[in-house]
Amino acid sequence: MDVNTHPRIAPDLCGRPVFLAPGEAVVRLTTLPVMAADDRGLVHGGFVFGLADYAAMLAVNDPLVVLAAAATRFTAPVTVGEVIEARAVLTETHGPKHLVEVVVRRDTETVLTGTFTCVVLPRHVLDRKGGTP
Repeated sequence: MDVNTHPRIAPDLCGRPVFLAPGEAVVRLTTLPVMAADDRGLVHGGFVFGLADYAAMLAVNDPLVVLAAAATRFTAPVTVGEVIEARAVLTETHGPKHLVEVVVRRDTETVLTGTFTCVVLPRHVLDRKGGTP
């Protein structure tokens, strides 16, 4: 299956797809020193969230998908040099709205869980009525 969304995403910052099927995606990220929030190597949660978000987008895998909402919970810290993996599964579809459950793990330990509300728009989000932001 081909990747149909987010073609210019930075894989070093958001992860690389390692599995893709209809309604499912697995994305892996090796955390880098640039992601550190402090001198002890704590990775900023925004990078973990970005990985989860990207996995959710790939589970929908439409060129016009965007994130509308997310309810997430961080359950363990991540440090520089660790490999984390996000598994996303599409659980519900109601017209253009898609609910995706995502779990991010380091080995067998869960570090983030979330429900991502994704919407497939009729046109690119920057082409919305009223012009670009």
